[in-house]
Amino acid sequence: MAVARGDEPADLVLAGGHVLSVFTKEWLDVDVAVVDGFVVGLGRYQGRERLDVSGKYVVPGFIDAHMHIESSKLMLDEFSRAVLAHGTTAVVADPHEVANVLGTDGIHWLLDCCDNVPLDVFVMASSCVPASSFESPRRPFTPGDIESLLRRHRTIGVAEMMNFPGVIAGDAGELAKLETRLTDHVDGHAPGVRGPRLNAYLAAGIRSDHESTTFEEALEKRRLGMWVMLREATGARNLKDLLPLVKQHGTNQCMFCTDDREPDFIVEEGHINQMVRVAVEEGVSPEDAVVMATINPAMYHRLWRLGAIAPGYQADILVLDDLKSFRPRHVLKRGAPPQIKKLDVPEWVRQTVNLGPVDEASFRIAAGPKKIRVIHVIPAQLLTGVDTVEPSVRDGQLIADPPRDLVKIAVLERHHATGRVGLGFATNVGLKRGAFASTVAHDAHNVVVLGIDDRDMAACAARLAEIGGGIVIAEGGKAVEELPLPIAGLMSDRPLAEVHERLRSMERRLAAMGSTMAAPFMTLSFLALSVIPELKITDRGLVDVGRFELVPLAVE
Repeated sequence: MAVARGDEPADLVLAGGHVLSVFTKEWLDVDVAVVDGFVVGLGRYQGRERLDVSGKYVVPGFIDAHMHIESSKLMLDEFSRAVLAHGTTAVVADPHEVANVLGTDGIHWLLDCCDNVPLDVFVMASSCVPASSFESPRRPFTPGDIESLLRRHRTIGVAEMMNFPGVIAGDAGELAKLETRLTDHVDGHAPGVRGPRLNAYLAAGIRSDHESTTFEEALEKRRLGMWVMLREATGARNLKDLLPLVKQHGTNQCMFCTDDREPDFIVEEGHINQMVRVAVEEGVSPEDAVVMATINPAMYHRLWRLGAIAPGYQADILVLDDLKSFRPRHVLKRGAPPQIKKLDVPEWVRQTVNLGPVDEASFRIAAGPKKIRVIHVIPAQLLTGVDTVEPSVRDGQLIADPPRDLVKIAVLERHHATGRVGLGFATNVGLKRGAFASTVAHDAHNVVVLGIDDRDMAACAARLAEIGGGIVIAEGGKAVEELPLPIAGLMSDRPLAEVHERLRSMERRLAAMGSTMAAPFMTLSFLALSVIPELKITDRGLVDVGRFELVPLAVE
């Protein structure tokens, strides 16, 4: 207060910049005084240190309203280094990927790690482990597990309630997760939910959604009071389709999130700053775009000290050269350049692939059905379609048929070595030979394999067990390229540049093998998620998400 009054010098003064007031969307030509990591005053100030930002634009640090750190394939320290460079100073994370693999112990470990990075990581207690009864995690979460997480100081609410059919139907087990009496802050997940079903979902106390893919869907949700998270993920680029919601109705209750973003996206395009940049390119004012990246997510998530440059707010500050590129010249975290230390990873976090016996026979499907259900991959979306086709048969077995773009897909349980395998087919993939597989398979993170040849599919699975998880490509009955992800089978312990280079090399190899998918590994991982329409596959078989039930491969 003495510094704010002008009686004592500040620790740091940012002088000469245009400072955005996110409350009025005005640019103020004032100094910013910082003490002990907090902004204490706007005006004219003296400080022990002075940073000349004359002619630059000074805005709050960006906040990711909903994301999964594990999808970056980076350990928390390396993820922090990557996104802080792009101006993201806080994230609200749902660690349900780690939760499916390591249980509550994994989340408590991740929460402990958060204390040792400059990035502010706030956690929502994972509500759906597994996402549905059709998936097989290490162990299911109970309401008691959620309550234990809500008692941690970084946990600010209940994470996306993905079992929307269960909630809408009034399932007592799902509703119990929302009634812990420890919080009333609950994120949603309601892809395509409209009309009376949406009313029922909201009546349960859920207040946000990040799954809208059309303007009409997002508008209906916002009309009913839902906070709309505009998403731009690797496998679900929805931002441009949703921006008319902002241009026609303003920024109220709108915010940005990345959900699941892979390393190449971060390296080549950025993080939340990429969304701000695209929004401005599409006709949203810079002021409105920054508001959706700062104060709006802070207000929704009740992060009262974040999201603004004003007295009493944490000094998370970006200095920008212009309002087009949104690449920060300076990033200040609590009033200083962020310093990041290497984190240690315990051995129990690395030993997570427990796969039953597998060989090429594991992927055989006996002939018989005249018509089969096929997962239709939709480019740049998490949604899939369903096709009904005549299968190809050879030697009494259903086989992949590259000329018809019909590939085999399988999910193998990998937490308890049960040997359980779900088998099916997919199309709109383009693969002509070989196979590829991953232990990143939302949300239970079993082994998901897509391929032409059963022997190559088996080689992928076997190699994943040997390296402790990751991504593998096989041809000629052997693994030919891989990205180890030894941390829970989800994250690398290597630097961002190395992970990025390896992924790009593997994508080039898949393209040479015929794959037409723009983000093949992220797309593959979501083919196993049983709570996003229309047809998905788990280790228990094909899931009709609309009917919310397992369905046979054969169509009667």
